[in-house]
Amino acid sequence: MAKYNEADNTTINLISNGTDITGDIKSNGDIRIDGSLAGNLSTKGKVVIGPTGRIKGEIICKNSEVSGNIDGKITVGQLLNLKASSKILGDIVTSKLAIEPGARFTGNCSMIDTEENGGTLSKEKIQEKPGEKPGK
Repeated sequence: MAKYNEADNTTINLISNGTDITGDIKSNGDIRIDGSLAGNLSTKGKVVIGPTGRIKGEIICKNSEVSGNIDGKITVGQLLNLKASSKILGDIVTSKLAIEPGARFTGNCSMIDTEENGGTLSKEKIQEKPGEKPGK
């Protein structure tokens, strides 16, 4: 049965190669970045960073597939998939992590449990320290 109170996540936003954006992006739909973003990105959908994609800032999303570069923290509610060409300089917070051989990651990784929330993130979950129980 469909949930009528959830936002429509069928929209796909594309930032193509050769496009440079400075500023924050908020969206309910999926986003694919093949250009560059200097700012924070927050979406309730999936973020795909193509091989030519570059982000300098914080990312918060439900799912992500990274083939390009990230300089900053990435927080993913469900699955973060790092492809062989990906380069991340910053912290990772995710529920599930898949890393292909060749992917480069420099930073800390915290695994969170979002399964009881249906894969959604709350501010409490994001701000929770690794190994710390909620409410402490």
